Amino acid sequence: MDILENIIATKRQEMEEMRRQKVSLRAALLASPTGIIAEFKRRSPSKGWIKEGGRPDIIPLSYQQNGASAISILTDEYYFGGHDDYVRTARASGVTLPILYKNFVIDEAQLYAAVLCGASAVLLIAACLSKPACAYLIEKAHTLGLEVLLELHSESELQYVDLPADVIGVNNRNLGTFITNVENSFRLAGKLPKEAVKVSESGISDPAIIRDLRNAGFQGFLIGETFMHTNNPGKALSEFILRL
Repeated sequence: MDILENIIATKRQEMEEMRRQKVSLRAALLASPTGIIAEFKRRSPSKGWIKEGGRPDIIPLSYQQNGASAISILTDEYYFGGHDDYVRTARASGVTLPILYKNFVIDEAQLYAAVLCGASAVLLIAACLSKPACAYLIEKAHTLGLEVLLELHSESELQYVDLPADVIGVNNRNLGTFITNVENSFRLAGKLPKEAVKVSESGISDPAIIRDLRNAGFQGFLIGETFMHTNNPGKALSEFILRL
């Protein structure tokens, strides 16, 4: 083979290896005894900096070492102090768990960004997308090897549940006011498809809440600020799990 043929052959091997390294968020939640998706979140639009010096080469790996089922990483820079490089850095540090690329995804270019930085799944928010746009992005994500966590917040968004998302999330935080109420998950739980893998997001600060949510049909629990507000988020996760 000439040099170009060698290069292309190597690239094919690299792409195949990248596909093999993809891990399933859905499968991880179904197999996990805790279902905790631990979030790396440095900043909030409503609360300002949570952990400005939080390091993506330390905290996500610490979550993995202390019992997380999956990792969520905020990649929005302007409002959340995140970056795509945080996913790359977490992978380089040794994180092998599924990583959720958490951003306000409105364009397919962001799906390519999620793939290139090493994410396993991408968040799609019903409130940000028309149903046809959401359906298109789900299909595109799947062709790229990404799973989709489809996030709902209200009864009006239940029309999205027939889309082929891999996981359905209920956000307990109102994205307009940023007020959090975990009762939102309990209110919507019985209205979601029975066979769906369900994740409750935000406002989970007590292991007793997880026990109640599990009884209501949830398999996953996305928790960020509860851990990120502490000096050692990984240790906080471990102590939280011991109380489940």
